[in-house]
Amino acid sequence: MDDLRPYRAMAFNNLWANHRLMTACAALSQAEWVAPRTGFFPSLRATLNHILIIDHFYVDAMEGGTLGPAAWANREPCATLPELMAAQEAMDRRLIAVVEAAVGEGGLERIVSVHRGARIQRERLDRLLLHLFQHQIHHRGQAHAMLSGTPVAPPQLDEFYSVGEADLRAGAFAALGLSEARVWGEGG
Repeated sequence: MDDLRPYRAMAFNNLWANHRLMTACAALSQAEWVAPRTGFFPSLRATLNHILIIDHFYVDAMEGGTLGPAAWANREPCATLPELMAAQEAMDRRLIAVVEAAVGEGGLERIVSVHRGARIQRERLDRLLLHLFQHQIHHRGQAHAMLSGTPVAPPQLDEFYSVGEADLRAGAFAALGLSEARVWGEGG
């Protein structure tokens, strides 16, 4: 389990950070949610939908699926924030399950087939996980900056790892049905 601990922590961090960011976005009107903003994608809705569809692409592959590029056939599958929050939470929980299943499925060295249309990329699970975590962090940062241009203050997303800051995430953990012990693989 010790080899998986950082990957588990990052998978739970995605669930927690997406929840915090989207909970902050819930204070926006639909007009503010779709308003043009400066970033790689043109709005908060487009940016956060992008995270979801790329998660779907990679998590499906890690689960042994063959969805491939069909994952991004609809660039914004969730028109409203409540739809996106539910879909992203479900996807984040699937990612957690993938990491936790790595204990008995060849571990982090397991080769994953990623269907990319005309070719199949074969990649180690640990490398795909690191890529996916970085992808989420990158685009959440963009959404965080976009939120700064609205009346809603962006949430702090960097107090996940420190023991001394557990109280800062306790409310979100409770809302998600998590505990510190579960996240850190220490029982419970």
